[in-house]
Amino acid sequence: MSRVNDVVVKIGTVNGTGSASANGLLLKSIFRMGIPVVGKNYFPSNIQGLPTWYEVRVTGEGFQARSDRVDIMVAMNAQTYAKDLAEVASGGWLVYDSTWPRSRLLSRDDITVFGVPLSRLCNEHFEGARERILMKNVAYVGVLAALLDIDLDIITALLEETFAKKKHLVKQNQDAIRLGYDYAKENFACPLPVTVKAMDKTKGHVMIDGNTAAGLGCVYAGATVGAWYPITPSTSLMDAYKSFCKQFRMEEGTDRKKFCIVQAEDELAAIGVVLGATWNGARAFTPTSGPGISLMTEFLGYAYYAELPAVIFDVQRTGPSTGMPTRTQQCDFIACAYASHGDTRHVLLFPANPEECFYSALDAFDLADRLQTPVMVLSDLDIGMNDWYMDTDGDGIPYRTLPGVHPKGSYFTRGSGHSKYGGYTEDSNEYQEVVDRLLVKWETARKLVPEPAIRYSKFNRNAIVSVGSCDGAVNEALLRLKEKNIGLNYCRVKAFPFSDAVRDFIDKHDHVYVVEQNRDAQLRSLLTLDLEIDPAKLIPMLHYNGMPLSAGFVVKRILAELAKGQAA
Repeated sequence: MSRVNDVVVKIGTVNGTGSASANGLLLKSIFRMGIPVVGKNYFPSNIQGLPTWYEVRVTGEGFQARSDRVDIMVAMNAQTYAKDLAEVASGGWLVYDSTWPRSRLLSRDDITVFGVPLSRLCNEHFEGARERILMKNVAYVGVLAALLDIDLDIITALLEETFAKKKHLVKQNQDAIRLGYDYAKENFACPLPVTVKAMDKTKGHVMIDGNTAAGLGCVYAGATVGAWYPITPSTSLMDAYKSFCKQFRMEEGTDRKKFCIVQAEDELAAIGVVLGATWNGARAFTPTSGPGISLMTEFLGYAYYAELPAVIFDVQRTGPSTGMPTRTQQCDFIACAYASHGDTRHVLLFPANPEECFYSALDAFDLADRLQTPVMVLSDLDIGMNDWYMDTDGDGIPYRTLPGVHPKGSYFTRGSGHSKYGGYTEDSNEYQEVVDRLLVKWETARKLVPEPAIRYSKFNRNAIVSVGSCDGAVNEALLRLKEKNIGLNYCRVKAFPFSDAVRDFIDKHDHVYVVEQNRDAQLRSLLTLDLEIDPAKLIPMLHYNGMPLSAGFVVKRILAELAKGQAA
């Protein structure tokens, strides 16, 4: 095979050995060459010692999803060598540390195996056990640079930027790169038939993850209060928010902070801080994941009924409970949509990528204030009273004042029974009047949330509905299916409640394949509950093993469904 800018490299190492820096160097170097590239990190939920993998997909066409093949495997972990070997596509290559021999039983006739004595090379060149371990990872980047024809000048420039304040580390890393690069050049036919070649497709783009983008979005949205309890995989969102606040939320000429970040004792306390801040007029938020949502449930119901705006970021992970906190899923849709007790429905936003994480943050705060209700942004691991406390214009949303602004704006914010004036009541008619108005507000929300992204042709009778990070895999799958003369329309929902456009889209098709990343078809359930869609029309395509969704999975499942229909 011979391909340019179409290659997947996977690196198997051990958690805690410093491989993340080396893998980031590889990814950024290809990006700096102007080539679209995607990096996926599959790491364990411990600090050190367990297997970890990093997958780099070089894709000149700009695909965003995980690939369903591995062309080059760098097998640095002897414990996973057999698994890593089996994963290489036929005709591919495996690179391993040949300082110690491997059994000939662990080989394949249909791939090429390159042994590079990385440990020996680093032991001879560097001093200190930790330095040798770290530089061994950098050395395999040099091997890959030779095999793929990556520009060494770009790697050098990145090293100089990264270690600008530690010049001695620049030389160490350059030496390690050169060790691997020179060995590969001297011992193997370089470059391989699969190579990278400079493009200009990344011009005007940056590399960023969804949590960082969301943290920046909170700053741009005017959030001044963030409360949180650390939980994987949402912790870096607050880290990013704090970092950006230190750049943009400091009083000029002083050290005075114009923001407040509270690390609470648990998620229950965190959402309590948010509601206190938002009641006083601040834009406030908390990032968490599924287990945190569980602890916040009672306060979320209180905020819904007391009509307090708040923003919650749920970076979903594989559950339930502690689950697999470093793997990805979309398994909190229903838990978030109906969080709390009684008749509650929460507005949800579904970003599909880091860019949408940024813009979803802006939308979430605006919607929370507009609707006076909690709004949750559901990404995953692969992306705040009222003057009279009554509704006078029919949209279900009462007016709002802030404490101390006006004497008529003072009232006790109740999460239990209250009248439309905010006063305590246990009168059944007054209670029902309030919850009926909240339902009117829900229908108002349907007109305010972001519209779905739709691709439609009247010639296609079947379609896909999907959500969030499934988007990259679905878009790629649609191209593959089109090559097989299978045309499908596509609707990516961006929010809950679903707008009328989603209902109209589904109504126009015979069968709709619902692609989502959970076991219990939660998106499909929300579609049937919110839009009263016939469940028989919605065919579930469920991926929930904790790995990011690939186009191959979608293609395989749809072909199987079509084959079943033809057989019938």
